[in-house]
Amino acid sequence: MTRTMPFRGLGVAMVTPFRADGSLDEPRLRALVDRLIEAGVDALLPAGSTGEGATLTHEEHRRVMDIVLEQANGRVPVIPGAGSNATHEAVDLAQHARRAGATAVLSVTPYYNKPEPEGLLRHYATIAEKADIPIILYNVPSRTGRNYSSETILRIAEQVPLLVGVKESSGNITQALEILASRPAGFAVYAGDDIFAVPTILMGGDGVISVIGNQLPEWTAKMVRAALEGDIPTARTWHFRLQTLMQANFLETNPAPVKCTLAMMGLIEESLRLPLVPVSERTRERLRQILAEMGILS
Repeated sequence: MTRTMPFRGLGVAMVTPFRADGSLDEPRLRALVDRLIEAGVDALLPAGSTGEGATLTHEEHRRVMDIVLEQANGRVPVIPGAGSNATHEAVDLAQHARRAGATAVLSVTPYYNKPEPEGLLRHYATIAEKADIPIILYNVPSRTGRNYSSETILRIAEQVPLLVGVKESSGNITQALEILASRPAGFAVYAGDDIFAVPTILMGGDGVISVIGNQLPEWTAKMVRAALEGDIPTARTWHFRLQTLMQANFLETNPAPVKCTLAMMGLIEESLRLPLVPVSERTRERLRQILAEMGILS
């Protein structure tokens, strides 16, 4: 089997908008899809960490996939979050994504039970066998409690042809470079943190799965496009224009700061699912200040 990268460029890890009563806000979700596509993003990734996938019911999770796929209508690849720490649940979500027409799925390494490398290999091999859909492995030790080495990720890539890429969110640029140096043909490497997008791309990476792309998709797309084209001065300029907000998005647990700013911009209600809560007043004022300095708010 020949691997095919699901996308190159800017993928946005979409927020999931909720109403004040906690229910899924379908009209605003559809509006976010249109806004991002019109701004020039290259892929949409709903129902992941930023999309509060961990607190969606299975029915809601599938509904979010369906809405985004329907609204995107083939304009860009849609790669839903479909991970779980129970392999059978990850299989079920991935099967739904395939039936609904997703390009691929983003599948987080199992959290809490933290399998050994052999268990991780069998986890992804089972998803590939039973769901028959391309998979992007999501390595995010800050959320899962375990970092998987470049050696482990490359071993799985060699043995599971449907593993077509990695979202590398270890926070260790060296690990991303090790994967880039030895990856099999067609295996995509995406920065999982906005702060590492330009460095990863300039070293041969294929793009970023972005948080800040929710807020400023046009600017982020310009940064990513410049990096992919090797236009270092332009990529550097956009990176430093965005860097303060990139960092502020993690002053508190993601996606609370992002939802706060999107609410300030009039795009969603500032509603999160417990145990996440809205940001503190101190963080709110800092975010408001940053947006004002960037010319986003008056």
